[in-house]
Amino acid sequence: MSDIKFEIIDLFAGVGGIRMGFERNGFKCVFSSEWDTFSQKTYSTNFGEMPNGDITNIDAKSIPNHDILTAGFPCQPFSTIGKREGFQHKTQGTLFFDIVRILKEKNPKGFLLENVAGLKNHDKGKTFDLIIDTLRNELGYWVDSKVLDSADFNVPQHRKRIYIVGFKKDSTNSINFNWPEKSDSKIGIGQFIETHNQGYNISKHLQKSYIFKKDDGRPQIVDKDSDFQIKTLVSTYHKIQRLTGTFVRDGETGLRLLSENECKATMGFPKNFVFPVSRTQMYRQMGNSVAVPVIEAISYQMKQTLLTFQREKNLRLIGI
Repeated sequence: MSDIKFEIIDLFAGVGGIRMGFERNGFKCVFSSEWDTFSQKTYSTNFGEMPNGDITNIDAKSIPNHDILTAGFPCQPFSTIGKREGFQHKTQGTLFFDIVRILKEKNPKGFLLENVAGLKNHDKGKTFDLIIDTLRNELGYWVDSKVLDSADFNVPQHRKRIYIVGFKKDSTNSINFNWPEKSDSKIGIGQFIETHNQGYNISKHLQKSYIFKKDDGRPQIVDKDSDFQIKTLVSTYHKIQRLTGTFVRDGETGLRLLSENECKATMGFPKNFVFPVSRTQMYRQMGNSVAVPVIEAISYQMKQTLLTFQREKNLRLIGI
């Protein structure tokens, strides 16, 4: 039973963080979609296949059958809420609509959606309510959601994201999904800090005129002795923002940006993951990605639910 190879599709795939988390639990990816050409290049380099392009231009019928739809979809305003009838109209013009049309066409056993934690409060909660209502009442899925912090899953970064899990409701299925438990230990960034004399330095001038212009404890500075999790890595990290950034006490100027390997560690990516793009694109891609160990933990629990479905189906077939 545990050897069953469940299949996923990877929408809004980025560089494949969600796929990686599922593959660690034996899932097979049968379709991927990502519109950004730089992310496509990184995805292709690491997974050996080029993602399909803009999902809005892809016919749902052409997508292979699958067990789980996954998507780290962008948050957009649903400006037509309350103005039109029918869920297709309510979500038209948003990327969530494309998730809806694919779920409706392919009818997979389940899905995992990921977004920023602020989605719950977006447009005074209307966006989130419409998403959940559509998934439950229009598409017939059992749905649950939870905000998880990557720092609770052995990642040296605080990264709160909302995860929405759904399974197709069936009179013959027992839906018993459990969210993963938090780790008892916390992983600090210090053990992942490298030594770089060149390549990531922040100039002395910028430090004096901007980074340390105020004595307010900003930004967050780390070194090899830092036994704590850093702030959330954002896609604009390369712009060196003193209020939100985390920088390393190292290098020929005494302060530098996180290195590529340090970024990988904060997101739970392996060291051998390759970025065939510029450093700026690497920072953007890491800042837009998911923390892989969180996805790995969720996908393990989703697999247990799917295995339960399969056991119940087998028992029905033999008349028990």
